[in-house]
Amino acid sequence: MSVIKVLLVDDEELIRFGLRAVLDAQPDLEVVGEAADGAEALGLVRSLRPDVVLMDVRMPGLDGLAATRAILRGTDAPPKILVVTTFEADDYVYEALRAGADGFLLKRSRPAEVVQAVRLVAAGESLLFPAAIRRLAAARAGRDADGGAVARAGLTGREGEVLRLMARGLSNAEIGERLHLGVQTVKTHVSAVLGKLGARDRTQAVIAAYESGFVTPAPDGTADRG
Repeated sequence: MSVIKVLLVDDEELIRFGLRAVLDAQPDLEVVGEAADGAEALGLVRSLRPDVVLMDVRMPGLDGLAATRAILRGTDAPPKILVVTTFEADDYVYEALRAGADGFLLKRSRPAEVVQAVRLVAAGESLLFPAAIRRLAAARAGRDADGGAVARAGLTGREGEVLRLMARGLSNAEIGERLHLGVQTVKTHVSAVLGKLGARDRTQAVIAAYESGFVTPAPDGTADRG
């Protein structure tokens, strides 16, 4: 069985203690280290090579946003980064997602949700908490006024369909069922979408889709229209 290695980054020792207890209780998860700030996290990422980093977004010194940018910019094969926050409607969270974080997790999440989030982010084939990501992105829809990112990407019609379904939070298997495609074919389309958009992951692609107006929120804010 493959074990997912996790690094915890939070300035509150009690939070780190609780997360370690939850994650180490799972046979496929292992906490390999802890850091109390973003600067310490940079060195541990290089030495421990974790698969997933749980990164507190607000810390003294080097905060989670700056640490996320530094890890993704300065690390070969960087880990998945899961931002941990108290408030989901936080500009820090949104900017961390734009910078390349793979998702976010609320500190009040139940233990089962924490475990599910780490596994899902490690797998990377679907969007973590898609409704919450949609709300964050939809609140800033159209900020890329010329629609640049998607307009310049030159997506094919099929790739556009895949991006819209990614924005709804569908997994590769679910996209395949919707479009009557094999999972491997969907993976190929997803890779092409990410490559053309210059996106690190699905989260960045969905944010680009909203900001460019390629996907727009429904009037009630609960669904997407393309």
